[in-house]
Amino acid sequence: MEDQRIAGYKRMNRKYRVRCVEGGEVVKAPLALQCASGHDSLLRTEYARKRLPLQPYPGMFRYLAWLPVDRPLLPSGGPVTFQSAGLGRELGLKNLFISFSGYFPERNTYLTSGSFKELEALPTLQRIKEIGGRIPVIASAGNTGRAFAEISAKTGLPVVIVVPERALPRLWTTAPAREIFLITVSGDYTDAIEFSNMVAALPGCMPEGGARNVARRDGMGTVMLDAAVTTGRMPDHYFQAIGSGTGAIAAWEAAMRLVRDGRFGVRLPRLHLVQNEPFTPMVSAWWAGRSQIIPDIDMPDASTAVAQVMSDVLTNRNPPYGIRGGVYDAMTNAGGTMYGVANREGHAAALLIREAEGIDVDPAAAVATAALVQSVSADGVAPDDHILLNVTGGGYERIREDLSLFSLDPSVRIAPGEDPGRAISLLNAWMTGTSCQGIR
Repeated sequence: MEDQRIAGYKRMNRKYRVRCVEGGEVVKAPLALQCASGHDSLLRTEYARKRLPLQPYPGMFRYLAWLPVDRPLLPSGGPVTFQSAGLGRELGLKNLFISFSGYFPERNTYLTSGSFKELEALPTLQRIKEIGGRIPVIASAGNTGRAFAEISAKTGLPVVIVVPERALPRLWTTAPAREIFLITVSGDYTDAIEFSNMVAALPGCMPEGGARNVARRDGMGTVMLDAAVTTGRMPDHYFQAIGSGTGAIAAWEAAMRLVRDGRFGVRLPRLHLVQNEPFTPMVSAWWAGRSQIIPDIDMPDASTAVAQVMSDVLTNRNPPYGIRGGVYDAMTNAGGTMYGVANREGHAAALLIREAEGIDVDPAAAVATAALVQSVSADGVAPDDHILLNVTGGGYERIREDLSLFSLDPSVRIAPGEDPGRAISLLNAWMTGTSCQGIR
């Protein structure tokens, strides 16, 4: 194991370095989530190749040179960028482009979980496999868990997934899943995160890392890379709905790499980030001019607000907003604005994009589309501007038509106030099985 990690670090040094945004230190531990100095800061990859070469692989691994892995994890899909005729015409936008990360065969996109979270799962699991890590523990409100489960089902790599009980119907795979330990907890996404932190500290497990995971961010950054390569330039405006904001950070970081490349423009895209009312802590803090979220002000009665949104994957109570290299820094550096979208606007936008583009979209993507509608109405974008709308998921109806779905049963359910001892015992028994050695 140690020899594998040393070899992984040597390969890492040849292709890229990981540096602390706050202190500038180069991080030597290959799977570290924080620098040795303990700065409250994200880490960031710096790739040896300043110009982006394209590789002869399908999906996201076309951009392997700017992913922190040596080899692709196949089979894999990726984002697809196309110019919107229907929605662009409806909104009066001549240069509206959609990045679609879901299942849409007519557009040659085959993310069979229906979510751009597969862009996180693929390089994360491949990087752990290459460097020799432990079994990753993933907390999810639904989409991330389903994406990691789907990749696990296709590759046999083991994962531990922790979700709120009510997210269970969203967890399924398109192949039999044999290497997944699924924990459901009573409560919401924040409760799942807290329980996952305890599980990740157990011997044999490791935290997947969330926003601190450079593989996750660089994987999502392929949305911006694909858009730039497809259109020959970076967009003027980038629209995305956010829960943690990790995808927006990833888009910003990818854009900074494209600026250094020099072939796709020198101006960073303006970020248009969106939350679902009434749960809008980052929107509240941003418009108050604060780099920190104040819970009593920005999300009073959070549980009630979370229960009212149409897209509960957008309800992270502890997003990487004020951390160095986080959402606030991205917004300040690139320029941008934030929106709150009501459920009625989101539902209307879902119908609009279905009629215009012929595909069902994830509720979070509908929320992002509604913000674009708001911006057009308020003259926040001009008819000739180049705009990228990140449709972060969709095609669920086609998935059900074209593919077989396998439901995931919980390995253990955690009731309110339950001692975690039983769950730990079951998890330890699962990890000792020979079928769970795929990553280690």
